[in-house]
Amino acid sequence: MTRVYLSIGSNIEREFNIRSSVSQLQELFAPLTLSSVYQSKAVGFQGSDFYNFALGFDTAASLSHIQSALRGIEAAHGRRRGTNKYSSRPLDIDLLLFGDLVRHSDDIDIPRHEIMQYAFVLLPLSEIAADVVHPETAQTIGQMWRDFAASDQTIKKLDFRFFNSDT
Repeated sequence: MTRVYLSIGSNIEREFNIRSSVSQLQELFAPLTLSSVYQSKAVGFQGSDFYNFALGFDTAASLSHIQSALRGIEAAHGRRRGTNKYSSRPLDIDLLLFGDLVRHSDDIDIPRHEIMQYAFVLLPLSEIAADVVHPETAQTIGQMWRDFAASDQTIKKLDFRFFNSDT
């Protein structure tokens, strides 16, 4: 089994898209480990704030199967690839870590470089993967968060419920 970690964000119909994507991921890859949800400013463009969180699961599925499933979930939520990277979007699912795999090519970036760049990626990931060793830096995710220096990036932890209380 391979441990997989994702970063998920939305700034269009945020609550609906996050809950719906978690429901679909739960059907495919349960059980899931979910971080808290954080609100952060859009990066690289003017737009509504994003809701971001991290999610982890164990799987025997191939990397290509995971990528295909994630793209399908994004598309089902109205995400159109090939448009401007710095724009509002209903759902953005990034594959952060796939076990200890390191692969940087035209079609995949594992581990995802944004882990080291953005608080809205690293902080949620550190909540659920603090002891995981980053395959390129050889630091734990928790240590990377403690050493994170981008103080200009403000994020706010939200009281967000992934599932309705009656379920």
